[in-house]
Amino acid sequence: MLDFLVDGLKASGCTILTTSDPSHAPFLITYETPIGERQGVLAYAFFANSKVTKNRPDDEHRFQIKYGSDTSAVLPVERDPSQLLTTIFVGIDTERKIMVGADPVLHDGTPMFISLEFKRSHVAQVLKDGWHAWERESSRPDGEPVEVLVGVKQENVLEFIKFERLALGLDAGHRQLLAEQLLGNPMLSAATNAPHALTSELNMPANAVLDLIQSASRLKMAVRGWVAERHLEELLQRVPGVKDCRRLDEEGRPDIELRFKGSRPLLVECKNVLRVTAKGGVPRVDFQRTRASKSDPCSRYYQPSDFHILAACLHSVTEQWEYRFIPTMILPPHLKCVGRIQNNLRVDSGWSADPVDAFTAVT
Repeated sequence: MLDFLVDGLKASGCTILTTSDPSHAPFLITYETPIGERQGVLAYAFFANSKVTKNRPDDEHRFQIKYGSDTSAVLPVERDPSQLLTTIFVGIDTERKIMVGADPVLHDGTPMFISLEFKRSHVAQVLKDGWHAWERESSRPDGEPVEVLVGVKQENVLEFIKFERLALGLDAGHRQLLAEQLLGNPMLSAATNAPHALTSELNMPANAVLDLIQSASRLKMAVRGWVAERHLEELLQRVPGVKDCRRLDEEGRPDIELRFKGSRPLLVECKNVLRVTAKGGVPRVDFQRTRASKSDPCSRYYQPSDFHILAACLHSVTEQWEYRFIPTMILPPHLKCVGRIQNNLRVDSGWSADPVDAFTAVT
């Protein structure tokens, strides 16, 4: 597996500087890119295969999260705070010379000996196009967050590492959108090197500005979060009857507070939809927190009292900054957790493109 990564980087013109001991996990590789950038990758790698398993589908491929023999252990996934190293979490099929990556953030603290499964059709698409991104069909109990897997051929290892550096912390919908836009796109370097007024002002090339944002986790989170929420804030500020509309930049609080026609303060939460729609093109929201309290598994799910209105951002589907709105009090209840909201939401005809409909219902 270490050879797979090293040979993949070499195929992209990289010079390998150092590699760690192949008998210890995770692997650490430092390298110099064809344009002279020195970078590193921390790889949590597992063997992927398509071995037929009893009581499992014949067309299933998988990789098992397994280091050591302790079946009760969990795997801490380390990330470099300086972002000089990029963490990847991958299954490597050395026979087919492909690699399938999962979100390292989502798998921090993942239980050992679980398997990540995918289909023969996904492998075929990777082999055909050189890369492919898809939602994993999870066999885990209902309620687990939606997961997007990204597969690449060996010669695209460097592209995949660049993708993971940019995708750090993204929700599932935008992780898939970014993969579809970035991987296999020969115009990426030209686009990121194009002149811009901001690069002139800062006296830095565009790539250096992007790398600066990427290397500072709080800055990156602020930029990414502000984009969707800023567009929403500007939209709501233009709604007749809305006053005192402001973004709440506080951890654990909803995104926006406003008053509508003299109402009490109304709280609005913004969530991004998934990239893949439901039947009929209906957008979907994976409406839950990434982590739950160990003492209360139901704390993963939201309560209607957490905020008044949910705004679904459709950007990952339409690539436009547009939204749909619904009062939390009419969202379907969770089937197992009393007082909580269902996590699998469809943004259907019950949602409104006009926020006034939602405001009126809660005032």
